[in-house]
Amino acid sequence: MSDPSIDLRETVRQRYAAAATQVTQGGTACCGPQPVEVDENFGSTLYAADERDVLPAQAVAASLGCGNPTAVAGLREGERVLDLGSGGGIDVLLSARRVGPTGKAYGLDMTDEMLALALANATKAGARNVEFLKGAIEAIPLPAATIDVVISNCVINLSVDKPAVFAETFRVLKPGGRVGVFDVVADDTLTVEQRAERGDYVGCIAGALSFAEYRAGLEAAGFTAIEITPTHAVADGMHSAVIRAAKPATAVEMPAVEMPAVEDSCCGVTACCTPAERTTDPAVTADSAKSAAGCACQG
Repeated sequence: MSDPSIDLRETVRQRYAAAATQVTQGGTACCGPQPVEVDENFGSTLYAADERDVLPAQAVAASLGCGNPTAVAGLREGERVLDLGSGGGIDVLLSARRVGPTGKAYGLDMTDEMLALALANATKAGARNVEFLKGAIEAIPLPAATIDVVISNCVINLSVDKPAVFAETFRVLKPGGRVGVFDVVADDTLTVEQRAERGDYVGCIAGALSFAEYRAGLEAAGFTAIEITPTHAVADGMHSAVIRAAKPATAVEMPAVEMPAVEDSCCGVTACCTPAERTTDPAVTADSAKSAAGCACQG
């Protein structure tokens, strides 16, 4: 008998692979509960026009999120930022502009088609301080305490193991690091079954945590200063929300846990790496990444 969580993850992967292919062929992707071309609750219309105008058209077209995390994460010059579920790269490219040439923006995605699209968009944008990694957000292929800010745009709700996402996010953040994400969150009064009635899992609805569940999950991982602020409704009792949290500056690091190897990891595969940066970044080298996470391409 197949594992339902594995089946669901594969369904999610196929959905976003198809979205990337659609964009590559000249269409527009959409994350919302209905397969429509334009949904005011999801996608590129949630970004300011001046931000959309400076990016490649395919990066904008591939936007699947429910907000603009780069506008709420307070990114600063020289910081390292990680985008969980980076898709076509819109938030990575915007982050790279905000952190400047002394900073770096990483994108993590499990879908080959999205990684290829993101790399092409980065090349078109002339972005040199970006890197795209292949992997799961439940097992981030980066060493501990190397990231200043973690962002994400309507992706954590798609995970089948959200406690692992929160724990991994906490692990890779430096002490004093922070989270600034957009995600879909449900009213506390809605049951899991009621959430499923409002939309499917791959449409960013059925897998959403409630406000209380989200806060409890972040607290269990060690986060403090948690703020969950709804921005707009995406379904009855379901909201796009800004989630902010911090890793305490005096956080005690948990012992490293060996993570399972990810099939088709990006070691040596230029479709999800920036070859020119393989050995130029001493803080996140390939060797240190392998010792911490099994296998990854690093800057």
